[in-house]
Amino acid sequence: MSEIVYPDSSSNLKKREQVAQMFNHIASRYDLMNSVLSFGIYKRWMKKLVNQLRNDNPKLILDVATGTADIAIALMKINPEKVTGVDISEEMLAHGKIKIARKNLKQKIELEYADAEKLPFPENKFDAVSVAYGVRNFSHLEIGLKEMFRVLKPKGKIVILEFSKPKNIFLKKIFEIYFHKICPLIGGIITGNRKAYTYLPQSVKVFPDGKEFENILQQSGFVNTKCISLTFGIASLYSGYKP
Repeated sequence: MSEIVYPDSSSNLKKREQVAQMFNHIASRYDLMNSVLSFGIYKRWMKKLVNQLRNDNPKLILDVATGTADIAIALMKINPEKVTGVDISEEMLAHGKIKIARKNLKQKIELEYADAEKLPFPENKFDAVSVAYGVRNFSHLEIGLKEMFRVLKPKGKIVILEFSKPKNIFLKKIFEIYFHKICPLIGGIITGNRKAYTYLPQSVKVFPDGKEFENILQQSGFVNTKCISLTFGIASLYSGYKP
């Protein structure tokens, strides 16, 4: 079981409520922060996630922790019949709906308020499930993974993009300085919420990445799991199938 890190250690709210509150607060600047803090690299990572599903040709896709719907919109490149995005932040969903409307994708993408640990869908509904930067924020990682396993069809695929820790000692040190010192400073200036970008590196630090996370995927029922390291190990792309 992974260690639980809270966005605000001084709050009495449960992690789920704290995470929702945090993202509601930074929603209007979230896309800008993604671009600034990753120097635009996140767009390449997003393309790699989409390409992981291209050959599987999924028709119904669930995008968990969809946020402002960047992944849901990017998934249109593989021509699914429908993408359903879910999130616990109403403000993030509101911004996502605006983007979807501007791109005339309301017939193809539907956004819903829903908790990843209690998905409001029947078993064996989706051909694929995607998650980008979301599993770290689950209150109970294993419960969330088992829920996504439940709603996947047999032979369905899960693809997860998440931050990880570089293994190279030199890069790890640079990464830690940037993540723990610079990111909270920039995040505080741009969003007015320094705690959100202090929580980010703390949650990455305790997250079970690489083989450890692959093992958790397998324990949740997924098979043929794989981990692809991205940009010197700053992020990882995981995949697996429901038997």
